[in-house]
Amino acid sequence: MVSKKYTHLFFDLDNTLWDFDTSSRLAMHKTFMHYQLDRQCALFPFFFDTYSRINILLWDEYKKGKLIKKELVRQRFQMTFDEMNITGIDAVSVNTFYLEEMPHQGRLMPGAEEMLVYLKKRGYTLFIITNGFREVQYKKLEVAGIAKFFEKVFISEEIKATKPSREIFEYAVKSANARKNRCMMIGDDFDADIVGAISFNMDAVYFNPKKLPVGGTIINNKHFLLEINSLTIVNNIL
Repeated sequence: MVSKKYTHLFFDLDNTLWDFDTSSRLAMHKTFMHYQLDRQCALFPFFFDTYSRINILLWDEYKKGKLIKKELVRQRFQMTFDEMNITGIDAVSVNTFYLEEMPHQGRLMPGAEEMLVYLKKRGYTLFIITNGFREVQYKKLEVAGIAKFFEKVFISEEIKATKPSREIFEYAVKSANARKNRCMMIGDDFDADIVGAISFNMDAVYFNPKKLPVGGTIINNKHFLLEINSLTIVNNIL
């Protein structure tokens, strides 16, 4: 177990608690069929892989403050259509349909709900810090049945600061009326969640189910507690 006594735990949402990868693919397939994209692109996996690659690049720009939300949601589909020579379909409308479908998938990461039940019984106060869009993040929590576990949800779009900026972590900790040295961040995005928390001098646990390589000297920082590959490990350390 982690020897330090924590009181407030902050979680990322997508791919930490909520299975974004699976849910995104399911929602995208419904979108693909709804707009009959198979008439211009026969293979859904090819379409999804192209979109995903472009979306990741645009999200990196968004997190750095170099791209506004309006352009992100338009460009990710428009750039996909342009690359795949898909015409006659409005990118903004497709994005709206996709975002409406996304929360209804309701998929959680393995062990997520069991972990949250355990942590609440142990008396921890739980929060979400997410870069996702407000119109879908609250719905994800409700549909998946885990909204009840969290005192507050801090969404970058509402706070006007994205992870890994210091501002969003500072805002969340102050709003939670918490002592920073009794807080822990748990997330799957090393740069946004872990580096962001550490830069704020907040302890962090890296959830790395895909066992991605982690580089850099920051892993030796005193606020980087450990790396875990399963959420069930959280129950053993807290």
